[in-house]
Amino acid sequence: MKPVFLDTVGLLALWDRRDQWHIAASLAFGELADRDSDLLTTSYILAECANAAARKPYRLDVDLLRGKLEAAGMLIIPTEDDWQLAWEGYRQGHATLAGLVDHLSFAVMRRLGLTEVFTNDRHFLAAGFHPLF
Repeated sequence: MKPVFLDTVGLLALWDRRDQWHIAASLAFGELADRDSDLLTTSYILAECANAAARKPYRLDVDLLRGKLEAAGMLIIPTEDDWQLAWEGYRQGHATLAGLVDHLSFAVMRRLGLTEVFTNDRHFLAAGFHPLF
């Protein structure tokens, strides 16, 4: 089974009990745990999460996830090719004008052959991926 990509929107919804998507994210994450899915993400996603969580009670959850992903070899540092592809998609306005970090995620996911993403971000759907909630 291929790993599932963790997106910022999904992670923040999971950690923040006041997030409008918290229940959906929690249920989806529980399903991933039940099927023992491998999880991965990029250093850029974790940076976005760390910035968003800097003044939140779940701040340390970001660092815990970082440690787990690094130990498992599942924290991906995008390549130069990923970086260039992301800028190209950004410049052309692909995936309904998604931001640069989303385009970087798309490049990494395509390179690794991933299709499922822990998010409900419509940009991933527009880019041809399968959001899990």
